[in-house]
Amino acid sequence: MRERQRYLFIRILEACNADCFMCEFALSRDAYRFSPADFDDLLPKALAAGVGYVRFTGGEPLMHQDVVDLVAAGTAAGMRMSLITNGMMLPRMAGRLAAAGLAQVIVSLDGGSGATHDVYRRSPGMFDNGLRGLRAAAGLGVLTRVNTVVGPHNYTEVPLLQQVLTEAGVRQWELSALKLERAITYPDPGHVREVCDPVYEADPRSLLVPLGKRFYGDTAEEQQRYFTRSLTPRASRPLCHVVDDVIYVDGRFGRMYACSCLPHREDGDTPAGGAPLRENGTVLLDTPVFRAHADYFRENGPALCGGCSTTAAGYSDDVARLGSVPPWTY
Repeated sequence: MRERQRYLFIRILEACNADCFMCEFALSRDAYRFSPADFDDLLPKALAAGVGYVRFTGGEPLMHQDVVDLVAAGTAAGMRMSLITNGMMLPRMAGRLAAAGLAQVIVSLDGGSGATHDVYRRSPGMFDNGLRGLRAAAGLGVLTRVNTVVGPHNYTEVPLLQQVLTEAGVRQWELSALKLERAITYPDPGHVREVCDPVYEADPRSLLVPLGKRFYGDTAEEQQRYFTRSLTPRASRPLCHVVDDVIYVDGRFGRMYACSCLPHREDGDTPAGGAPLRENGTVLLDTPVFRAHADYFRENGPALCGGCSTTAAGYSDDVARLGSVPPWTY
């Protein structure tokens, strides 16, 4: 019996109705959809592998015509279901998702108002819809979380967003660093710390405090790596414990990975390249190839990974320090 239940992330589509400047799926019209039959095939294997939490990612999961049925199927199988959305469609879907058993919803918000967020996401109305959807979901008993991508363009918005989310009753918040195929430059790293340190150090009894590590690092070494080389904070040495608890499935390409932050592409025959989801047409999760992949990043991730999220890094460090973590902290 596993001490901790695993998280299963499933990219159920790549299509999206947002035009976010930092995302490769912006305004995608890709036709792939992870089907209810795919999920029915996967669920018993996930249960056998110790999965207790399932999160749907995209693209924009609420564009999937079967997303409510997928949530209901996972709930019926005993899974606690989650999804991450840009929030545009959430106000009109929150009731059906909650009735299907959705346990957690994550909305992406990058600014303190529509005047900034909607510009960053190049999608008018997205901020207001996201907030309305969060309030509606919370009123229906769904755990609400916001994920914020932070970079030089918006770090000064973070204190205002903290106030907005606190007033909206949001329960969880992740600040993760902007990742692009080039270096991210901050003219004044000291100003980033001056603006954002108080956000992390706030009294959680009065303000919503972000999960995990600071997006620019908790230690002097992490901050030096981030501000000079754009390397986000990662799991502390000697081991990454996230890979023990995560299976990330990219349905379109039929591959799985031991962390949602790893580049989701096949990398030859090396352990870094993930593992096939199916062998001879049959879905298999804990295969020798997958275990070798997970073992590789358990040992090498703290030295090699350049795109870790603040929650993944914090999760690993909490496991190392405490042996257990509260639900939904990743």
